[in-house]
Amino acid sequence: MDTLATLYTLLSLLLFVHADLVEQFEDVPECLKYFYKSKVPSWGSSTPGAARLCQRFVNRYHFATLYDTNHRIAVYSAYVFQPSNGGGRERRWFVEPQLVNKSWQAEMKDGYWLGRDHPGIYLGEKQALNEDYTHSGFDRGHLNPNGHHAVPGRNATFTLTNVVPQNPKLNQNAWRIHESQLNDLFRQKCSKAYVLVGAIPSAGNWIVKNNVRRVNIPDYVWNAYCCVDNNDRPIQGGAAAARNTEDNWVEKLSLDEFGEFLQQFSNQPVGELFHNSCNI
Repeated sequence: MDTLATLYTLLSLLLFVHADLVEQFEDVPECLKYFYKSKVPSWGSSTPGAARLCQRFVNRYHFATLYDTNHRIAVYSAYVFQPSNGGGRERRWFVEPQLVNKSWQAEMKDGYWLGRDHPGIYLGEKQALNEDYTHSGFDRGHLNPNGHHAVPGRNATFTLTNVVPQNPKLNQNAWRIHESQLNDLFRQKCSKAYVLVGAIPSAGNWIVKNNVRRVNIPDYVWNAYCCVDNNDRPIQGGAAAARNTEDNWVEKLSLDEFGEFLQQFSNQPVGELFHNSCNI
């Protein structure tokens, strides 16, 4: 009996470690690696209904997302930049099965096929669905951009837990250009780049379907990065924020300036986004 009990305990631990929906990012070393020196920011941690997702695709993790299940948009996604040679432009949009039922599979799945696998079960109580965005007038705006990853990590960014309703003009112009500039910077200057990309929810602006408020339309999108050398020492940090409107303007900020920006939206101290604020 003792042997059986031990095996059961080990199996339970293994299942927990490899779960996609986790209690704390710190519980999963493979997921924690997307944060510089394993420093998870306190920003957003007290968000009501927050879910911590280790984004799993083709049986491995690719990035981490703090997801706001009440607004049905991400607070932020955390990733490590990967040079990409293209490919992996998904036609599918994935959802998180464990946001429907914690006992379901730990890997993101095409929302259409998940619905077919579980007929009669509504998938969208705690997350956005593809149909929420259809004819909404907003793009499915990636937070963690597909262009900052090689395949299959590139494919994994096409999960609806990593997108927000983004103004098409901003998404396809100034924000796209900003992501491309970061791509060049990370390739040329950084041995490794740790990135956080997030959104600031609006007070009352939503995608509404059938008279139901479904997905919050954020007031701002933002990102912040810490670029390090071969010895994991910081070289450069920076941030940017953009109002989610047709203004089509991205404001570039230092990490200190960005902390002041975030503080406007929090009653709690923002704290460090990266270990030692990305300073040596």
